[in-house]
Amino acid sequence: MTRKTNQKAVIYCRVSTKRQAKEGNGLDSQETRCREYASYRGHDVVRVFSDDMSGSLLGRPGMLDTLAFLKKNKKDNIVVIIDDISRLARGIEAHLKLRAEISSAGGTLESPSIEFGEDSDSILVEHLLASVSQHQRQKNGEQAKNRMRARMLNGYWVFNPPIGYKYQRSPNGGSVLVRVEPIASIIGEGLEGYASGRFNSQAEVKRFFESHPQFPLCRHGFLTNEQVKRIMTYPLYAGYIESKAWKVSLRKGYHEGVVSLETFMQVQERLSGKAYAATRADVNTSFPMRGFVNCGDCNHPMTANWTKGRSAEYPYYVCRHRGCTKFGKSVARDKIEQAFEALLTRLTPSQEYVSVIAKRFRARWDEAAQKSSVQRAALKLETAAIEKKITALLDRILESESRTVITAYERKVEDLERQKLVTLEKTARCGTVARGYDETFRTALEFFANPLNLWTKGTFEDKKIVLKLTLSDQLKYDWESGVRTAELSFPFMMLGSENDREKLMAEGVGFEPTVRFPPRRFSRPLP
Repeated sequence: MTRKTNQKAVIYCRVSTKRQAKEGNGLDSQETRCREYASYRGHDVVRVFSDDMSGSLLGRPGMLDTLAFLKKNKKDNIVVIIDDISRLARGIEAHLKLRAEISSAGGTLESPSIEFGEDSDSILVEHLLASVSQHQRQKNGEQAKNRMRARMLNGYWVFNPPIGYKYQRSPNGGSVLVRVEPIASIIGEGLEGYASGRFNSQAEVKRFFESHPQFPLCRHGFLTNEQVKRIMTYPLYAGYIESKAWKVSLRKGYHEGVVSLETFMQVQERLSGKAYAATRADVNTSFPMRGFVNCGDCNHPMTANWTKGRSAEYPYYVCRHRGCTKFGKSVARDKIEQAFEALLTRLTPSQEYVSVIAKRFRARWDEAAQKSSVQRAALKLETAAIEKKITALLDRILESESRTVITAYERKVEDLERQKLVTLEKTARCGTVARGYDETFRTALEFFANPLNLWTKGTFEDKKIVLKLTLSDQLKYDWESGVRTAELSFPFMMLGSENDREKLMAEGVGFEPTVRFPPRRFSRPLP
């Protein structure tokens, strides 16, 4: 086919990614070459269209605009100039479809690299070049995936950095994840809190993250449940990487985690069902004791609400259990919370007692530090035992012919491999102290010395912690006599009598002198 001259023309350019469009000069180079060709043919270039998308896609904005322009000026028989056949499409199917649409819109395709003819030989060459372009795209994708998988096998993350991390150039080549503070530390505290029971549900972890103004939100201005779930299930936050889709098993990564692998595994156990009872996601911060106060008649948790009065609104705890004789009956929030504050006041131990406990914690801390060599030896024996189990299971897999049995063995091997990684990490940490004694126990001792202080001055989450650490069961509100005697947690229960305190603090054989505590006296029972 003889190429036309002195026609109106448009130029279509394409690169594969937005990064190529911003950082490279691919679009400019293509346009320059196409303009040179247009000048040689005498064409008048009236528009330039471009895309920064994969050539395997049909619905590209630049191509759609090109087709719309051709249809609008169909009578002008406009020439469409492309630098190379691969710029039109990177697949034979996409190429043929776009070729037909350009033709039906009244356009004629031209390129300085190939002559588009209607004879059989020209069509054959065109189809061969389109097939080669498709093969190159597929081959490039395979090579990129293989290189990325190989990098993951070496312990490097290759996808977009998750919340709390960013990429930084590594001296060894490539990029490596580094922590972004304070976000990484906030995530670490949230995961540790969930593993330890400080937070009882994913909703509580989400609220904890949202309470920090530094924590990034999605484009809609809030933290999504899916984002929180990813944070809680990505082993990357433990310093490990894994990709089941690319068959990359769990392995140590070349980045610093925000929690230990042991803590991460505890989080997974709780998420899979081995957890404490979940708390409501719609908790109102005005009622911290919601879920901790039961109706004295039906023993079901009381709900809470604000009741509108003549001039203001008043907070109440209410029994909403149908079938209860006290259904719909309410009690003022202050009445229950003041009774709990009175309990905290009576639980406050003497400074002498707190001082003795602090000394015993310090002694146990020092003893544990001195036993690190024994612990390391025990962990090595545990690792060897796990490896022996793995070897035995692999032998059984080779002997078995049942697909079901093999799958069960493979799942068990995967679990043992994870246990092995946990023990290896614990062995590496044995004898090292991530945080000092004062940093580790300061908050705990401050709470123990004055639980009322944390309740009155702390945040909503702090008040939840006080309730969990103080009570072993819900408070029961008797509609006649008020709050009943509370069932205390073990530490505070031991404060109840002189004899119990002596049992709690009794030393092992060989420790001198024996400490005797002064008797502790409590005021009258709760009203």
